[in-house]
Amino acid sequence: MKGVPVIRIRGYHTDIYGHVNNARYLEFFEEGRWRIFEDYLDLKGWFERGLSFFVVNINVSYIRSIEVNETIEIHSGMLKYGNKSAVLRQRIYLEGMDILCAEADVTFVTISKEMGQKTLPMEGEIRQRLEALPMIPADRVQV
Repeated sequence: MKGVPVIRIRGYHTDIYGHVNNARYLEFFEEGRWRIFEDYLDLKGWFERGLSFFVVNINVSYIRSIEVNETIEIHSGMLKYGNKSAVLRQRIYLEGMDILCAEADVTFVTISKEMGQKTLPMEGEIRQRLEALPMIPADRVQV
């Protein structure tokens, strides 16, 4: 599925309790961000223009543990836009099932290297391109 990486959980993903350690979820969410941006945006073109995304906040809700040999899907989509930042919502599900394991809201900005790492407004071409990304429902998971 476009923009949705699938990862098989291996022993090196887990801690001594046999489930994925909470720090690993951040890596899975990062993989999801790379995939959606690669699949929907021209990242090479952004980088060539000196533009990049910079994460400023991540809030994670851990819903269900993930264990060795389970396979997960990382779904990502835009949630909302501000003046200088935007929020991407990400959800980790067991592959092919409607079983939610974790959810994160990731706030990010776009910066310009040419302007001394200056944060750019979420307007014009930047906003237009980000609006091409899929949206994700705003209903927040209750933990």
